[in-house]
Amino acid sequence: MDRPVVYDKGKYHDETVQGFALPEEQASVHTAFFLGWLMERDLIDDEFAEDLGEPIASYLNRTITAVAAYEAWDRCLLSDMMSDEGNAFAQAYFDFENGQYLADYGELLVKELPSEFHVKYSWENQQLMNSRIDARYAAWKKSSAARSE
Repeated sequence: MDRPVVYDKGKYHDETVQGFALPEEQASVHTAFFLGWLMERDLIDDEFAEDLGEPIASYLNRTITAVAAYEAWDRCLLSDMMSDEGNAFAQAYFDFENGQYLADYGELLVKELPSEFHVKYSWENQQLMNSRIDARYAAWKKSSAARSE
């Protein structure tokens, strides 16, 4: 069996966040927005959701944030957490080196802040990111359909 793709882990950013004297949860915010979008668009793997889905239901009911859901899953975003379609989109869009996600995040939320780790999680910011990701997802689906014709 193939090993899952690790898209991000909060611990990758802990030292940077500590250097900024920010709370540890700030290491998770940038990825939590994408995770929130995945949960809202039902792009989480069915088996994963069945086994570890309580944070999904709590997030969808707005009793926890996407940051809390991410923390419940050890602050890891892995390919096997997503549906096939969610994973294919993440490979194209969320990849930190080649995707557009961090540029969108910076444009919408980071702006004049010292770093991407200074963005506060809020439902308003989640909606801003959701709108942008929706647009990117629609374009990706359209280009994917064109490639398969």
